[in-house]
Amino acid sequence: MTNFQDILIQASNSANSHVCVGLDPDPELMPVSDVYEFCISIIDATAEYAAAFKPNLAFFEVLGAPGFISMKKIVDYIHVNYPSKIVIGDGKRGDIGSTSAKYAEALFETWGFDAATVNAYGGYDSIVPFISYGDKGVYVWCKSSNPGGALFQGDEKAEGNPVFKKMAALANEWNEGGNLGLVVGATYPYELETVRQLAPCVPMLIPGVGSQEGNLEESVISAMSSASDANFLINSSRGIIYASRQKNTFQSAAAEAANTLRSNIENIIGINSGY
Repeated sequence: MTNFQDILIQASNSANSHVCVGLDPDPELMPVSDVYEFCISIIDATAEYAAAFKPNLAFFEVLGAPGFISMKKIVDYIHVNYPSKIVIGDGKRGDIGSTSAKYAEALFETWGFDAATVNAYGGYDSIVPFISYGDKGVYVWCKSSNPGGALFQGDEKAEGNPVFKKMAALANEWNEGGNLGLVVGATYPYELETVRQLAPCVPMLIPGVGSQEGNLEESVISAMSSASDANFLINSSRGIIYASRQKNTFQSAAAEAANTLRSNIENIIGINSGY
């Protein structure tokens, strides 16, 4: 069975892209009223430039049952029309025992995601149900992009062995199946570089570029790994999907934003490929 890291590399190479487009449909911001229509319009506009799409479960869950119905249709739409793209369910699920097992089953079997974000606060046994799906990606929350995350996770100022370092080292140890990854915010390039040193072969999902003003160049350079140039995804949500909030231009603006991000990333990789 092909493991997730191989699938990630194939998706990235196929699109010549490290871009992940985050799908955060907010009725207050969308230029069209229907969530499904909005998301598939964004998907069609950006698929040429993206290796992955990341529906954020919160934006669907808040809409109740209709939101979940739309999310399932969107996931299926990507699989049918863009089968080489990875679909990441961003819910940061975390629990233990049978509850964790049901979360994994829901994300991977019921909803059909290729990967999911998880919270490993409960320890290794809390993520075992997820990583037991060898062909599915499991991105463990390591260093969030928000300033308040340092309170528990630590940062470059923290003494000793802060949680984000411990999480990175453990992920490297736990990644025997090649399907474990780490979520590390682009707003913390020093910490991102530290995580890469501790987990040189572990794929990264990097949010915080765009509206959160994470440093793209520093993030890409820090994330690059001799193990594989395709070992990371740079996620942009609002910076792409709301590049325009006008009904007649939002698709073209999203396409331009995604293409620009892809080009910038690939240029940075090209310049620094001799690392």
